[in-house]
Amino acid sequence: MSSRNLTLSRRWPVIDALVRFWRSDKGLSIFSAWLLAFVFVLPPFFPAGTGRTVVGDVAFGLLLLTGVLALSERGLAWRLLMSGALVAVSVFLASWVVPVAPPVIRLTSLLSLVLLLVVVLGQSFRRGPVTFHRIQGGIAAYLLLGVIWAQAFGLVDLLRPGAFSGPVNVTGGPRAWLYFSFMTLTTVGYGDILPVHPAARSLAMLEAVTGPLYVAILLARLVSLAVASGPGSDADRGSGTH
Repeated sequence: MSSRNLTLSRRWPVIDALVRFWRSDKGLSIFSAWLLAFVFVLPPFFPAGTGRTVVGDVAFGLLLLTGVLALSERGLAWRLLMSGALVAVSVFLASWVVPVAPPVIRLTSLLSLVLLLVVVLGQSFRRGPVTFHRIQGGIAAYLLLGVIWAQAFGLVDLLRPGAFSGPVNVTGGPRAWLYFSFMTLTTVGYGDILPVHPAARSLAMLEAVTGPLYVAILLARLVSLAVASGPGSDADRGSGTH
């Protein structure tokens, strides 16, 4: 362990533990399982309104910041990622002290989720053998796409009320947007919620294209790399920390 990491471990053990979580391939599987619960199990229990809590914002902020810290690169792109993450976390925490406009909160959520997507993809495609855990990371990125688009739809509805028709309750939390987003991402489209504003329709079309392309290109690439590694190769040892 380097002296820098040793200092981090002694002063901030929680941060050090989360950084090691992100650098571990198994962490991608754990994160994927958490996202599955967040998207498909927990929505009925989300509180009314934004669905945010102080504890949730703090936990998400730590997860995002440590995820960026765990990325191996330290160039200009990394500095931009960290700057964006710091701005997002600052806005989230400040909103509990001073009034912040709902569109700003929604836009900040969108930004932070995009940054988290970059972290997950960066850890899934980093150097080393592709393991089952990294495929789970690719699945987590796919789920994050659905959550990101849900935030985008919510932002459009805030800026243009009535942009969607159907059973959309803007005070009921993110449940309706998650539902609509994943119905669009998977191109199921039951038709109970419909985009009627041009901006809403454009976003819906983009998401409908994004879903199949992601599965066909990025996720298929991860699976093919895992198959190429073969059983009994170094892939089995790649599930540790890096």
